[in-house]
Amino acid sequence: MNRSAIRYVVLFFVYGFAQVLFFKRLVLFDRAFCLVYVSFILILPISINQLSLLLVAFLLGVGIDVFYDSLGLHAMSLVAVAYLRNYWLSAITPQGGYDSGTSPTLAANGFPWFALYSAPLVFIHHLLLFFVEAGGFHNFWFTLSKVIGSLFFTLTVMFLLQYLQRQR
Repeated sequence: MNRSAIRYVVLFFVYGFAQVLFFKRLVLFDRAFCLVYVSFILILPISINQLSLLLVAFLLGVGIDVFYDSLGLHAMSLVAVAYLRNYWLSAITPQGGYDSGTSPTLAANGFPWFALYSAPLVFIHHLLLFFVEAGGFHNFWFTLSKVIGSLFFTLTVMFLLQYLQRQR
């Protein structure tokens, strides 16, 4: 196993444990939840096999579901994001293409590209998670406020974590 594979295995556990131990209790105004574990799927290398990506997303989602008692909601929404990730990456490919073996991170591609890449995928994750959790659209505006609040909160923490990793 090479150095970058070990790094991603360690990050898998760091993001999972950080979500369960710290970010689970981090809630603003009973509407904005910090679901930063989704960023692990977003920063995996561009060249990762689609099946491997789906498997990693499922394992991380099930791990989060065990501690949230959410019966597969996090796994379902994270697998959906993992499925859509490569399609979105190909849709926003820069003019010169992606470098071989790179990760779609803030340090590698800059803030505007990373915001364009991550915001729609995190929005889809939150939209699926909160509307399936609500059981439909009967509380549409309340659920949508949770989606939007959590989107901004998660993206803020995600960008901060990317900047901290960039400084190393």
